Amino acid sequence: MKKIEHLGIAVKNMVDSNALFEKLLGVAPYKQEEVASEGVLTSFFKNGPNKIELLAATEPDGPIAKFLEKKGEGIHHVAFEVEDIVGEMERLKKEGFTLLNEKPKKGADNKLVAFVHPKTANGVLVELCQEIGK
Repeated sequence: MKKIEHLGIAVKNMVDSNALFEKLLGVAPYKQEEVASEGVLTSFFKNGPNKIELLAATEPDGPIAKFLEKKGEGIHHVAFEVEDIVGEMERLKKEGFTLLNEKPKKGADNKLVAFVHPKTANGVLVELCQEIGK
C-alpha cells in the first residue's frame, strides 16, 4: 500500500455537510459524483495532499443508509492507494483478511475499489483504491 488515499465520512445531508466541510477546510469540494451501483452520492475535498470523501445515501437500503442507521454520521472507511489492486487483494487474502469483493469494481473519483471486511481489520472498513488506467 502506497499511502492513505482518503478518509470516507458518512453524512445524512450532503448539502449541509458540504457547507460544514467547506467552512472547516476553507475550500469547496472539487468533485461530486453519484455511484448508482452503491446507492451513494459522494463529494470530495482536498486538504493539502489529503482527501476527504463525504458519502450520503441515495437509496434507503444501500450500504451508507444502513451504516447511518446503525452507527450515525462519522468515519465510514479508510482508503489506501495501491498500484496493483488485484495483487493486493490476493496478498491480503493470503494474510487471512476477508474481502467484501471477489473482484475490484468501479468506484468514485476514477478508481477501481475493493473492501476489506471490518471484522478482520479491528472494526475498520478498509478500501483499496487503484487509479483506473494505471
